[in-house]
Amino acid sequence: MRILVTGVAGFIGSHLCEKLNELGHDVFGIDNFNNYYNPELKLLNANELTQKGIEIFKKDLNDDLKEVFEIPYDYIYHLAAQPGISATTSLEEYIKNNIYATQNLLEAVLKYNSALKLFVNIGTSSVYGIEAIVDETVPPAPVSFYGVTKLAAEQLVLGLQRLGKLKACSIRLYSVYGPRERPEKLYTKLIDNLYNDKAFTLFQGSEFHERSFTYVGDIVAGLALIIGKEEDVDGEIINLGTNEVNTTQEGINAVEKIMNKRLIIEIKPARYGDQQRTASVIDKAKRMIGYTPKVSFFEGLEEQVKWFKENFVDVN
Repeated sequence: MRILVTGVAGFIGSHLCEKLNELGHDVFGIDNFNNYYNPELKLLNANELTQKGIEIFKKDLNDDLKEVFEIPYDYIYHLAAQPGISATTSLEEYIKNNIYATQNLLEAVLKYNSALKLFVNIGTSSVYGIEAIVDETVPPAPVSFYGVTKLAAEQLVLGLQRLGKLKACSIRLYSVYGPRERPEKLYTKLIDNLYNDKAFTLFQGSEFHERSFTYVGDIVAGLALIIGKEEDVDGEIINLGTNEVNTTQEGINAVEKIMNKRLIIEIKPARYGDQQRTASVIDKAKRMIGYTPKVSFFEGLEEQVKWFKENFVDVN
C-alpha cells in the first residue's frame, strides 16, 4: 500500500512511518518542520526515516499540495497539528494549523486522490474535556483551544464522510509517551531535568492527575491494524489508549527509580485547560480492530530513558 503520513517528523508520526515501513508499505511523509520546538529534533527523526527509504515532503499543509499528490495514496494518516495547551500559543495558530490545514488537506484529497481507500484522522481525548473517562458515544466537551480546534478538524473529516465524499475515521489518542516524545511533554522534561539536575515545574495539584499513559509502540501498532479494515471503521470514532492508569506522581517516582536520581521540583499555579483525569475506554478498539496494548508503564519509561541517553540533544 502507498501511505501518506502528515506530521511525519513528529513524535508519533515518525514511529508510525517506521512501523508501516517495517510492514512492507510504501510510506511517504509531509512536515513543515516548524519551530514550535527545536527543529533539530524533527530533523533527527526525519534523517532516520530517510535512511530507511521514506520520502519526506517539506511543506506546510496550508500550502498548495499538488506536488504531494502526484503520488496516488491508498491511505492517509493525518497527525499534523498544533499541539498542546500552551498559554503562549494563540487561538489563531490553533485555527490555522488544526482547522485550516485539515480543510486544505481534505480539499487536495478530493481534487487529486479520488481512489483513496481511507482517511485516518488522528484526534485526541482532549475533546472529552476535564475528565476523559468515557466511551466514544459521549458528547465532546473540550475546554482548551487545542481540544476545540481538534474537534473541529475531526468534524471536517467526518462531515465529508457523512456526505459520501470519502471513507474516513477518527482515532482519539490518550497521553502518549516513549522515545522521541516532544521536549515540552511530561516525560521528556522529567528525564531532561533529572539528567541535567534542573528544577522541574510542577503545576499545583497536577501530581494527582490521572492519565492513561500509552506507550507509542502500542499506539502505532493499533494504527497499523486499521489497514484492510476500511469498510469496518468507515465513519467511526475510536479511542486508542491503555486500561492502565497512573498519576503524575507515580510517573515521577518511576523515572526517579529508573535514573536513580531525585527530582528537584518547583511548584507553580495550576494551569488552565489541564485535564484532571483520563482513563481510556478501548472496548471498541479491541472489538473493531483487534487492538491490545502490550507495553507496561514502567517498561515504556525504561525505553524512553534509554533513547534519551543514546540520542541526547540539548533542547534549551
